[in-house]
Amino acid sequence: MKIRLAAYLQPDSIVDGDGIRTVIWTQGCKHNCPKCHNPETHDMFGGALIDCEEIKKQIKDLKNQDGITFSGGDPFYQPKECAYLAKYIHSLGMNVWTYTGFTFEKLLEMSKSDTSIMDFLKEIDILIDGPFIFSLKNFSLLYRGSSNQRIIDVKKSLELGYVVIAYHDEVEEENSFGRNNKYMFV
Repeated sequence: MKIRLAAYLQPDSIVDGDGIRTVIWTQGCKHNCPKCHNPETHDMFGGALIDCEEIKKQIKDLKNQDGITFSGGDPFYQPKECAYLAKYIHSLGMNVWTYTGFTFEKLLEMSKSDTSIMDFLKEIDILIDGPFIFSLKNFSLLYRGSSNQRIIDVKKSLELGYVVIAYHDEVEEENSFGRNNKYMFV
């Protein structure tokens, strides 16, 4: 089985999820979010086809990584291949984070006609969902680019039947009296 990637594995990321992570940059995305951070990953036929067994060897050789993050492009355009790799990642004791432009609810709907989507969801620990919306961009957000995106605990969400937020942002703002106020928002 082969997966289309934009680049080989990128180890030691500290911005693509909690801890020290390796990022798998998938190729292909049809969301076309204006001002996307990775527009070079949109072409559905760009990048390179890489054998999943080769990716597994690279993952096994990683050192000092807390987990793997699937990003791109959108990994849900290749759910079968990503699920296969995610299952292997879990067998090595690492966690799996995934970025997608689809909402969690849309993925559940899509999984009714494509079971590989649910197979992939079941192998994801944390999902950052929703398209990047430039007008909602905020540099103080945790692990995401725009405030519409959510950081979802997938396993709890699937178990309970509703979205469970894994991380909330805490932002400190100075009010008109010169005092700092802390706000929690999702």
